[in-house]
This record gives sequence, C-alpha cells and structure tokens, in this order.
Amino acid sequence: MSHDDFIRMSSYVSETFGIKLPEAKKLMLEGRLRRRLIQLQMPSFKEYCEYLFSPEGQLNEVQPMIDLVSTNKTDFFREADHFNYLANKVLPEFVSTGNSGRTLSVWSAGCSTGEECYTLAMILSEFFSEHRSFDFTILATDISMRVLQAAHLAIYPDSKIAPIPLDLRRKYLLRGKGAEASRVRFVPEIRRKVKFERLNLLELGEISQRSFQIIFCRNVIIYFDRPTQERLIGGFYERLKPGGYLFLGHSEALPGLKIPLQTVAPMIYRKV
Repeated sequence: MSHDDFIRMSSYVSETFGIKLPEAKKLMLEGRLRRRLIQLQMPSFKEYCEYLFSPEGQLNEVQPMIDLVSTNKTDFFREADHFNYLANKVLPEFVSTGNSGRTLSVWSAGCSTGEECYTLAMILSEFFSEHRSFDFTILATDISMRVLQAAHLAIYPDSKIAPIPLDLRRKYLLRGKGAEASRVRFVPEIRRKVKFERLNLLELGEISQRSFQIIFCRNVIIYFDRPTQERLIGGFYERLKPGGYLFLGHSEALPGLKIPLQTVAPMIYRKV
C-alpha cells in the first residue's frame, strides 16, 4: 500500500468511524485487507482504494472494510472487578431506592462478539431472580456487522468459556451434540434479554431518545483520538439517567475531562 493510499484510507476511517490509524498501523491494515483484495480479485491496494471511494464502493464496500479494520478482542468476565462492583454496589442500590417495578436499562457499546453483554445478562439474571418485581434490558451495539452476527448466534467454543463460573455455565449454557459437542450456546432466556443493533459511535444521534442506568464502553475509546474520546464521553453522559454509571476499560483513563462525572472506582464513573 502506497503512503498516499494509506493516508487517504486512514483519514477516512478516522473521520467516519473515529478509529485512529497512525503510520505504525500500516502493516496491520495491509494484513487485514489483503484477504479482501483476494476475494474481490483486485491486484493492488491502489485499485482497492479507488473502488472503496467510488459511488459503488461507498454503497457496498464500507461495511466489509470496517468489519476487517475494527479490533474485536473480548472475553467473558473481562476486568472482573467491574462486574463485582455492578453486582455488589450498583444493583443493590437500584433495588433499594424505590425503583420497584422498574426496568434497569443497560447499554453495552462496542459489544464485539457478545462476551460482555452476555456476562452482564448472566449477572443481572442472577441478581433479579431474587428481586422479581424488577426486570432488565440490554442494548448491545457495534460498528461491525460480522461480530454482531456472531454475537446474535451466542455460540462459543469451549476455549472461550473458562472465565464463566461453573454454576453459571450449568445454568445458562447448552452444549452441542455430535460434531458441535465442543461448542456451547446461551439459553433462550438469556439471549432474549439482549437486543443487538449496528451503531457507529460517532453517530449517537441515532439513539438520542434512549437513556440508560448503566453504560459499558470498555476497551473501545482507546482506539480514538482525544477530541473524539471527549465527544463520546459527552454523548454517554447525555444518555445516562441521573445517578447512572459509566464503565470504561482499565487502560482508558481520561484526566482533565470537563464533564460532570464522579469517579467512584477505577474507571467507573457516575452521573451527578
């Protein structure tokens, strides 16, 4: 990929999706897109760039491109102290403050292949099984249609489920049979609690009418530049209900942020 083609593509990805691609990411970008060139039978990155920015490419190729460019690393119960805080502090507080009969609304932003939102669904199901006058919903969004399709299926190999406690595996996972015996799927009652939608986080206006008690957006904004990070945090603030909680990844500290969020634990913020 020539320097000019890289600059053109990285600028487009940054301006459209907020993902920063410095020069050091050039080899990574080439590696992720090379398979796509083979699929399209294109001999060079130059030809691919010309196609991507053509009217036809803007209509048909932007989604396949961002599916490949976006990073989708995730695990069940990743950064477990966040889930401990949720179960031991946030949820008891919710049921003790006169919310009987209300539904807890949760947003997993940048949900990837679903491990985070299904971790949330298990924790919330466990807690609310003892508080049956309450309910919950989870909105899970991502820019990548590829990972959303995988998340919606809710099927995972044995190699992914080790972080899930054994009692929760027995309760919420169904094992495949025959050739599928090394894979599991979440039970329908867990899958029904999660609604998946494609969303570009730079276009939060698409969910402007919704508000949430809890927003998880972890290990996502690390890929954005500082102005975009501040814009996103401001958008999350607007969509948090008063007293709501925002969870960020452990490597995503934002010192000097001029948004009225109170730090209550490492990378956990509350709207005041």
